[in-house]
Formats: sequence, structure tokens, C-alpha cells
Amino acid sequence: MSGIHDAFRRQGLVRPRDGRVIGGVCAGIGRRLGLTPMVARLLFVLVLFVLPGSQILVYPVLWFLMPEETAGSAAPTPPWGSPR
Repeated sequence: MSGIHDAFRRQGLVRPRDGRVIGGVCAGIGRRLGLTPMVARLLFVLVLFVLPGSQILVYPVLWFLMPEETAGSAAPTPPWGSPR
């Protein structure tokens, strides 16, 4: 399991300690993509309308697979530049 967590951590997909509402999955994905947590949550809900039910399965899986942010780690930078 630590191999999966390490791979996610290298990709910058971690659940942040701040900005989370339930598990921090949307906040982590938003941070990785350079979005605010609120925008990431809004996109999550919009996709839920397009593909009903898919997020209900994906969210718990990502919650389990995405490691929690460590105390000393810095916020990852999106691949196209600095976050907004």
C-alpha cells in the first residue's frame, strides 16, 4: 500500500490538512490542478450530474488511496506553473 501512497505523493496528489470538508479528496485534486477547493468541489458536483453515481464510487477509493499531507511537505506546483 505504501507504494501506491508514494506514487500519489510523487504526483502531488495528497489530501491537505487545510481546506478539507469531508476527506480532503476534492481539495487535494484541486490543489494539484491549481484550483481552489471550492472550484474543485463544484466541478465534482457538475460531473455528478453528467455521470450520475460515478463519484460516489470514486471518492471513497481516492480517500483510501490518497495519502494525507505530511506536516513538513510543501504544496505541489501544477505542471504548467505556479498555483493561483
